[in-house]
This record gives sequence, structure tokens and C-alpha cells, in this order.
Amino acid sequence: MHTASPSSPTPAAAPAQPRLGTAMLLLLASGAGFAVAALYYAQPMLGVLGAELNAGARAVGLVPTLTQLGYALGILLLAPLGDRFNRKHIILAKVVVLALAMLMSALVPSIHWLLVACLATGLSATLAQDIVPAAATLAPEASRGKAVGTVMTGLLLGVLLSRVVSGLVAEHFGWRTVYAGAAVTIAVIGVALWKGLPDFKATTSLAYGALLASMGKLLRQHSALRRAALSQAILATGFSAFWSTLAVMLHGEPFHLGSAAAGAFGLAGAAGALGAPLAGRLADKRGPELVARLGAGLAAVSFAAMGLAVFLPTQAQLWLIVVSAIGFDLGMQVALIAHQTIVYGIDPGARSRLNAVLFTFMFIGMASGAALGSLALAQWGWMGVVGLATATSLGALAVRLWPRRS
Repeated sequence: MHTASPSSPTPAAAPAQPRLGTAMLLLLASGAGFAVAALYYAQPMLGVLGAELNAGARAVGLVPTLTQLGYALGILLLAPLGDRFNRKHIILAKVVVLALAMLMSALVPSIHWLLVACLATGLSATLAQDIVPAAATLAPEASRGKAVGTVMTGLLLGVLLSRVVSGLVAEHFGWRTVYAGAAVTIAVIGVALWKGLPDFKATTSLAYGALLASMGKLLRQHSALRRAALSQAILATGFSAFWSTLAVMLHGEPFHLGSAAAGAFGLAGAAGALGAPLAGRLADKRGPELVARLGAGLAAVSFAAMGLAVFLPTQAQLWLIVVSAIGFDLGMQVALIAHQTIVYGIDPGARSRLNAVLFTFMFIGMASGAALGSLALAQWGWMGVVGLATATSLGALAVRLWPRRS
């Protein structure tokens, strides 16, 4: 049963919104996908743009770093504003900034200006994290999981396809064309959102400082939020440990494969993108608790299966890793959809802040996984990474299985 959050001085029920139709759902999914794609366009182009801008490896390495840092800060510091102001205005303001950041990236004369644009890109790309709560608000409760899953499909496809598209376009037309095209695309999406997205009433009148502080109050008050955030963070730790060490592992014995092969493994993300709507529908029918457990369990089994690679010939090892990557990526995304469905149902008046808490925990898990994965690889080799990822997935499952307090 819903109880009003103490974080709001004048608790209000979620405002009535127009029904979420297919066209609006596709628009929101596209907006989320193109927004998050802006975070990853640069990755395949780092060598090319570094050479043209006369930037060293250290400076070029700051491009993805500042982009991801801006995104993390945006989730923590900007995403909660969706509860305080008209969420449509927040989305449109970020669209403008993101389009300008992409245009600036296309025109920069030096690496220093590109780094400024990267930070702005990360901050404003968090409009994806405003779009997902908007979909949850517009959707009827009985189909909220399906709506969230569909929008997340767009977001995941943006992550998956952005690197492929930017790599191809940069190779044939130059890296500046990638950013210019992205600026135009974001602007077009912005116009469509401006015309099609309804207004959202603010659900709290808290000042900015109190708004941020209220996220801690929500975390203390709602055990469902704590369980969802903790389980997703632990699951993200193993996920990040695998992906942050995969290229190093493939480069060494016995594979001797380059970065292109490691990038091709990212196509496993398609399984997660395609599985997101199915996970949402299952959450609507059977409940998100069961779906979260299935996701964590699938990730644990998939990671553990990679431990069998030492008994297989080289070619079979690669196929096992591919199949396992598809399995745990699907498990990761299934669990995320379930956890989003859980937290969006806690307090309709605090969905932006609840989403910010969930993704802040997940980013902490991702950062921890990158550090722990590198340490495990250095100390115990690839099997150390597999063991770490399996253990964290089992830990996430244990959090979901732990009896809830009444």
C-alpha cells in the first residue's frame, strides 16, 4: 500500500496523465536511446580525433572519463529535479544543452574545448533518466513494467548501436560528422518531445538542498528501495568486472585477439535490449520480485559456466564466453527492469529521486567492479574475474531472497 513520502511537505498523489499510447512510447524510447548514445559516440573515434587535435593518450583518455563523470553527477544532482519541476521542461532544457554540446564537439579547435563539451554531454544526456520516470508516470499501473521495459529497450539499443554507427561514419566521413549528425538528431527528437509530451505537475515543493537530502530519507524509509538498489549495485559489480577486463584477457594467451574482437562481444547487449520488454511484461503478470530473482540467477549461472572454459579447446572457449555474455547481459537487464518497476511503485510523487538513488547505486557498483576486476585479473587471472562475477551475482540473488521485514 502506498504511503506518502515524508520528504515532501505537502504530499500529493500522482497527477492524472494522458494514456501512454504506442506512438508516445516509441518517441520516449527513441529519446532515451539517442540521449544515452551521446555518451558512447567518442569511444571508437578516440585515436582519430586525438591525432587531429594533436592530443596525447592521457588527454584523449579524459574524453570518456569526463563524459561518464558528467553522467554520474547528472543522475545524482539533476535527475531529482523531475519531482520538483515540470518534468517536460527539464527534458526539453537538457535536449537543448545536449544538442549544443554535440554541435560544440563537432566544431572544437582543441582537445580542451572537447573535454568541456564532454562534461556538458554527460550532464545533459541524463535526460534519458528523466524519460524513463516519465514513461512510468504516463503508463497505467497494470502495464508499467511493459512501458519501462520498452523505453529501456530504446536506451539499451542506443548504447549498443552508438559505437557501431560512430565508427562507420567516422571512418567514411570524419569524426566531426558524427557529432554534427548527433546534434541534428537530438534537435529533431527535442521538437517531437516538445509537441508530443504532456506537462507533468510537480509533486513536491522542496528546495534544491532539501530535495537532494530527501533521497537519503527515501532510502532509509523504504526497504524495497534499499533491496533493489543494493541488489542492482552488487550485480553491476560483476558485470563491470567482466567488461573492463575482457579486452585484456582476449589480447593474451591463448586468444591473441585485438580490440575489434573485444568490441564485437558488445553485440551480446542485443540480448538485453530484446529481453527488456519481455521482462517488463513478466513483471506485470508475475510480479517484479520473481523477475529480479530470475535475472540475478541467470547472471550467476552464466558467469559460473565460464569457469568450464579451462577444460575446452580455444575455439570452444570463445563460443562459451559469447553464450555466457549473452546470458549474463540478459540477466543484468532483466533484473534492472524488475528493480525499476519496484522502485517506481514505491512513491509516485518521488519517482525521479527514486530513479536517481537506484542508478547512483548501480554506478557505484560499476566503478567498484572495474577496480576489483582489474585487481582479480592481476592476482588470479581470468578465473579470478569469473569467480568474482559469479560471487557478486549470487550475492545479488541472496539480497532478493532474503526475507523481508514486515
